Amino acid sequence: MEFFCYHRDRPGSMQLRMELVEKHWSYMDQFAARMIARGPTFTDDETATSSVHILDLPDSAAARAFAFEEPNYQAGVYRDVMLRRWRNLLGRTMWEFPSDQEGAHRYLVIGLGAEPGPGADLEVPAQRDELIAYGPRLADDGIAWLGTAAIVRAADPAGARAVLNSDRYADIEVHNWDFGGRPE
Repeated sequence: MEFFCYHRDRPGSMQLRMELVEKHWSYMDQFAARMIARGPTFTDDETATSSVHILDLPDSAAARAFAFEEPNYQAGVYRDVMLRRWRNLLGRTMWEFPSDQEGAHRYLVIGLGAEPGPGADLEVPAQRDELIAYGPRLADDGIAWLGTAAIVRAADPAGARAVLNSDRYADIEVHNWDFGGRPE
């Protein structure tokens, strides 16, 4: 079962986040083989605002354990967690994404469905080569559509937002995003 886990930072928690970076990475190392994508979102001045993890886990209980046992969550770095079932429509991980193009940026795009129900944007968009991760966010039953989550390479936020059909969503969030994991 695939899950989209979005831990949003508590304002003013950057110092604590930095103190826990090794614990965070050590925790994530345990899940490396199950990761589809991971990485932080950040402001234009590169202040972290959240952590995104998309991974394949055995069941919902394992996903909740992953989200709530995470060291940053336990220490109070995060103000909340969005944990949803997800479906990997690309069938690959971020590590299989083609190398970066000069001048392109990466964004997390979250489309919030107006209400649970029939899915929107369930087909991979034409900009497939610019998609790092893409799929529907689903209710716990794995069927009811709640929205879409995508990680995309684009020239700017407007280009990233255009991956989703705006008339199908109550709101679309666009956040600066970068590949996560231990620096090499």
